[in-house]
Amino acid sequence: MLEVLSPDRPARDLEGKRRDYAEVAIPEYWIVDPERETISVLALRDGQYETAGVFDRERHARSIIVADFTLDTATIFDVV
Repeated sequence: MLEVLSPDRPARDLEGKRRDYAEVAIPEYWIVDPERETISVLALRDGQYETAGVFDRERHARSIIVADFTLDTATIFDVV
């Protein structure tokens, strides 16, 4: 699951959807913050999300549950 933060309602994406996704046991989701140019990877553990990593232009975002899956963060923000 991937969410792009809404500039007008970031709390909905950061809090509300976090609860919703935990309720249905989405094992991992990524939050893309275009303003800060970061991608946060969250992993579900014991019914709650923990931040597994925050990746900026200098670091490739890395999945916790999909082996060897990485994303070139700089390329994503160059396109946006």
